[in-house]
Amino acid sequence: MPTPTQPSLTPTVGEQCPEYQVWRKGYGVIKHSEATCREVMELAARLVEQGQQQDTRAVYRKLAALDRIASAGLWLVVHLSYANRVNLSGAPLTPQDFKPTPRGHAGSALNMVPAYAGYLALDDLTGNTRSWVMGQGHCVAAIEAINVLTGNIFPEQRERYQSPEGLSRLAADFYSFRQKPDGSLAAPAGSHVSAQTAGAILEGGYPGLAELQCAHMPLPGESLVAILSDGAIDGERGSDWIPRWWRASDCGLVLPLLILNDRCGEPVRDPATGEGLDGLEADLRSRGFDPFRFDGRDPAAFVCALHRMEDALQIRSEAASQGQTQYPVNMPFGLAQTVRGFGFYGAGTEADHDLPLPGSPRTDSRARDLFNTHAAPLWVDPEELRESVQQLAGHSRQNRPLERDHPLALRNPADPAIPRLSSCREAQASPMHAVDHFFTALAKNNPQLRVRVGDSGSLTEHRLPNVLEDFRKRVSQPRNPHEDVHGRIVSVRNDEAVVSACLGNKAGLNLVAGDEAFCVKILGILRQELTFARQQKEAGRPARWLGLPVIATAHTWENPNNAISQQDTTFCEALLGEMGDVSRVLFPADYNSTLATLPSVYTDRGRITGLVVPAQERPRVFDASEAESLARNGALVVDEDTCAGEPLLLMASGAYQLSEAIRACERLRETGTPFRLVYLQEPGRFRQPRDGFEAPFCASELERERLFPHRLSCRVALTHMRPEVFRGHLHPLFPSMERSRVLGFINRGGTLNPAGMLFANQSSWGHVLAACAAIMEKPPGEWLSSAELAAVEGRGDPTVITRGLPTA
Repeated sequence: MPTPTQPSLTPTVGEQCPEYQVWRKGYGVIKHSEATCREVMELAARLVEQGQQQDTRAVYRKLAALDRIASAGLWLVVHLSYANRVNLSGAPLTPQDFKPTPRGHAGSALNMVPAYAGYLALDDLTGNTRSWVMGQGHCVAAIEAINVLTGNIFPEQRERYQSPEGLSRLAADFYSFRQKPDGSLAAPAGSHVSAQTAGAILEGGYPGLAELQCAHMPLPGESLVAILSDGAIDGERGSDWIPRWWRASDCGLVLPLLILNDRCGEPVRDPATGEGLDGLEADLRSRGFDPFRFDGRDPAAFVCALHRMEDALQIRSEAASQGQTQYPVNMPFGLAQTVRGFGFYGAGTEADHDLPLPGSPRTDSRARDLFNTHAAPLWVDPEELRESVQQLAGHSRQNRPLERDHPLALRNPADPAIPRLSSCREAQASPMHAVDHFFTALAKNNPQLRVRVGDSGSLTEHRLPNVLEDFRKRVSQPRNPHEDVHGRIVSVRNDEAVVSACLGNKAGLNLVAGDEAFCVKILGILRQELTFARQQKEAGRPARWLGLPVIATAHTWENPNNAISQQDTTFCEALLGEMGDVSRVLFPADYNSTLATLPSVYTDRGRITGLVVPAQERPRVFDASEAESLARNGALVVDEDTCAGEPLLLMASGAYQLSEAIRACERLRETGTPFRLVYLQEPGRFRQPRDGFEAPFCASELERERLFPHRLSCRVALTHMRPEVFRGHLHPLFPSMERSRVLGFINRGGTLNPAGMLFANQSSWGHVLAACAAIMEKPPGEWLSSAELAAVEGRGDPTVITRGLPTA
């Protein structure tokens, strides 16, 4: 890819160089085209000129070693899918050496081997450990194979996989389905990238996730090799917006690659002609990329492509920083041409996707012969392979970390300086204003931490005016004072892109705010992050990025604008189902309780917090001391009347639900009925812990008994979410089905104000009293007038219940 800003260099060593000739011959199925040969000679000259290599001969020796490592990687990949053991001598395998049932995405993984091996070689050639991310997590066999072959593995894997039988153990582990006594996986190799995959930062099981995050991942001074999915570039809008968000001022170099073997089911049939690529290139150019093609079957071609991309982007970055060019900068974009399953039987045919052989080699002699025949050219003599690995193992000499420890894999920002803000003493205030005040103060206290704000709607409607003023929306051509070329707010009508901007910013401070109903669209992405963070903890390497809040506002109970289509409590329900040590769900009820929750949200590590926060003004219920106690303990006794008799236990979770419960308690007090009202701000704290990692984040039996005494048998709960979900997660709080009721969202809505929504979902104060009467086997007329009872039972005028409640 010579570019206008990067003239071609004249090679200083000709084809007569013996080291060049050794590399030029290739190895096994790996061949070098004339175009790649020219690129390699130019690369060798440039590396010497830049002082990164002593001479060009050293470059050619390393590239010859790369061929052998890549070939051995291809060989090992097919063994992972088909074999239980490997034969290091290269001899044909026998029937008992094969798995009864082959598994794995062998075709895709084969294509990943030259890319990942080329990335490792580039790091060695330049003495710089770059970060990497892969959008196709099902290609994990390629990463595991090359990592084990090169020693880029974790200490516990070294003992397991670098013994004489280590490669056979790796093959047997792949899709082994073996379990430990506690039910967890016994083998650290599975169907997708995991926290056991050295250097991995995401699973890649959700198409488009790497594509959406990569522009926001590296810090200035870092480089990221992003191997993207050719399917996701079509299927996930926003993955082509890298130039839209990238700025040299706060982003490191991003080097995106596509391995083009199957784009939306339309194979590129002839890598030599590039059939089918013209339209893709035109589309990429229109979106701010500078695409170019290279040979995706040759690991050296990946080295050359990445090096040219990095140099070109660095030049453009400096030009943009000096005001010599405008954003968006044209981002180099590599298109690696290949055929699926390159290097093995069936490459480029319909059989190439997962398991190309026509049967199981264990029982099918033809499949066994095909395996042995096509694996043989990939084999590398163990001594030659060892010498090749040594050629590219310059980490100690170059004083750089292994690729397993690249910058993105070890994100660990310093603890932020938490601001101390005054509590609210006004009678009413928007709880979202607490978020607005806290986050702007937090960012000012921590200028060293990069800020990303994700906004899929309107920050003004979400009551975040100071956030909008201080950070501004990132655009290429500002049109008003709330927009800026270097703005730190990613605002676009694509919820996945918005949240990914913050998930990618694991080195900084983040804030995501969106409508509760739209938050459902990001659950898949959040779950990928949560499961990976949990895997990291289980592997003994917990994530250290600062906690990330995802705030669902304009929520179900106060959003009449689009009726039932945007009245949905699924987001908090789904997030509550994730493991509590990596996921929290909070329902702050007023300004002070919202403000008190935020310090712990941002001092958490490797944890996502879903907050359901009202945007409208709400009454001040808690003073500063009560709000801090609520944030610390997850629940608080709001009110109680201990007159004679067993008190009713009322529980509320949600701002509007608390107001209804308070009003119900007023009627109970008027009639001399004893009660206790407890507010559950963090309901997940009171579940039964599901494993040892979650247990420290759950309340003890003593804490539960203090708030919810067992002697109080009659219990009514009022929840923001669906009642069945609330009851299920918190079943320890409802020991008797007959003497408990849970009220909440029952999928009823429309163009209704909060009072109307509460009434429609049988969650008003009147319905609470009716539920109390039912479980206590008392006539509801003790607490409700005849008109009120008629309304609750669906026979009367709802306004006798809803009057006096907020209407806006």
